[in-house]
Amino acid sequence: MISRSNFLLNQNLTFLNHGSFGACPIEIFEDYQNWQRQLEYDPVQFITQKGPKLMKESREALARFINAEANDLVFVPNPTFAINILRDSLHLQPGDEILTTDLEYGAMDRTWKHYCLENQTTYVRQKINLPIQSKEAFLEDFWKGYSNKTKVVFISEITSSTALKLPVKEICQEARKKGLLIIVDGAHSPGHIAINMAELDADFYTGACHKWMLTPKGSSFLWAKKDKQHLLEPLVVSWGYEAAFPGESTFIDHHEFNGTRDFSAYLTLPKAIAFLEKNDWKQQAKRCTETLLQQADRFCELLHTQLLAPKSEAFFGQILSFPIKTANPFQLKEVLYSDFKIEIPIMPHGDQIYLRISCAWYTTEKEFEHLYQSLKQIIEEEKYSGLLVV
Repeated sequence: MISRSNFLLNQNLTFLNHGSFGACPIEIFEDYQNWQRQLEYDPVQFITQKGPKLMKESREALARFINAEANDLVFVPNPTFAINILRDSLHLQPGDEILTTDLEYGAMDRTWKHYCLENQTTYVRQKINLPIQSKEAFLEDFWKGYSNKTKVVFISEITSSTALKLPVKEICQEARKKGLLIIVDGAHSPGHIAINMAELDADFYTGACHKWMLTPKGSSFLWAKKDKQHLLEPLVVSWGYEAAFPGESTFIDHHEFNGTRDFSAYLTLPKAIAFLEKNDWKQQAKRCTETLLQQADRFCELLHTQLLAPKSEAFFGQILSFPIKTANPFQLKEVLYSDFKIEIPIMPHGDQIYLRISCAWYTTEKEFEHLYQSLKQIIEEEKYSGLLVV
């Protein structure tokens, strides 16, 4: 059984925020440090000779995990980096529109707004009515934002602040019929839900490995459909551009090598995937989701709130967000950390504020109870008056 002792996390902290940056098991972190030592032992040979072969092995391992071809993906530090590659490569025309939801991650919103400001295009943040009543209701809401000016669909597979699993496959199917370019932000997906790139039929997909795949920080990927790879300009132009010794994929040549850097985190993918499979990650994810949904009603009752969608694995995974009322979300987060030793995000999004709970492999019932009693104390005690309103 995997527990907190398998991770490097502070054992005195109730850690309910795996969803932000993940947590790396000790054995995977040791693999990471091994690669770093090899890099420092013989840096020139490691970077120029051994490194590319090892990166290929990691791409191949990841490709098998997400049912893709290894030459259709490149490693990037994070999904924001990946989306910025796309941002600089779309070349939309003035008046064109990018359709998304009003539930997207803030960094992505900023990226696309910056692009649209520069290129006289429009970022359409289609309003999604919450709580979502059904998959069909969500799709109806989403496609209300479509027009004859829409050229791109950008959608999260699992949202950040609202922690909702969205029907991305159905969106891809409809977008394909409409002839739209499809970009999926799967930052929370790898190791959280099963990914099948061959079936999803997106044009571009980015996912983080340092969240639910348990790799060290700064390990993510960008996948691109083969017939769309030529559209992507390298965000950092380096030796792979007009390469003296071209590899088997121009896509990889352009995007993999960005100059001198420590790429050890990417090399842990084979070890991380072996760890996931040895510990039956799909069953672990199912158990965590069921545990979180079992906890949902008591937190809704305590906070006088409601879930953002029907209580089902169709909409929720290992993260769950509750709308809350607080005049100072940043102070509430700080109080939970400083007074109660709980690490948990309090996330403003539009005119709403969400408390998001992560249930990772190592999360215990005791930690849920500690959060519950701490929130109850904040609600009831005079010294916290007004910090959490019910």
